[in-house]
Amino acid sequence: MKFKIYKFNIVKSTNDIAIDLIKKKRKNFGFVFADTQTKGRGTKGKKWFSKSGNLLCSIFFPLKKNYPPFYEFTTINSVIISEVIKFFSKKKKINLKFPNDIFLNGKKVCGILQEVITSKKKNFLIIGIGINIISSPIIKNNYKATNLYLETKTKLHLGDIKDLLISKYDDFFKNLNKYKFNYYKNEAELISIN
Repeated sequence: MKFKIYKFNIVKSTNDIAIDLIKKKRKNFGFVFADTQTKGRGTKGKKWFSKSGNLLCSIFFPLKKNYPPFYEFTTINSVIISEVIKFFSKKKKINLKFPNDIFLNGKKVCGILQEVITSKKKNFLIIGIGINIISSPIIKNNYKATNLYLETKTKLHLGDIKDLLISKYDDFFKNLNKYKFNYYKNEAELISIN
């Protein structure tokens, strides 16, 4: 499967763009990327702080009958995105704070937001992904944020990270006939923290 790529300079939210593409343009599969988000959001209505140079994107697709159910995608997405971050951060410690935060060396480096919408009697899953590549926000929480540059001391190309992410999702859907939820569940449990 090939995801069509939709690239924008400034958007309110890549998830909102994905919703418009599904409902107004009748698109079924896509990756939405933006340089900047002005009103990105996280879970439970939290704001997602988004600066240019970080990876701000949403993937969307219909939840077909032969696809895993949406609740399994919570685990699947966490594992796929963790693998991408692990590839670029080399031997740094990756952890998952289930269901939607990925940590690098004990600090948040990525947030994931899943939304299910219905259009034309079909359910679609939208996965919003924000990976801190060159900057990170100050979080008023029990933990700190970080970015890949800070942790690896390496200038990474946003395009390389985006390309690997797309490739991982393409591979997932190409090999759907081999899908086993237990594999993703076990991988997620290995890196999960409370």
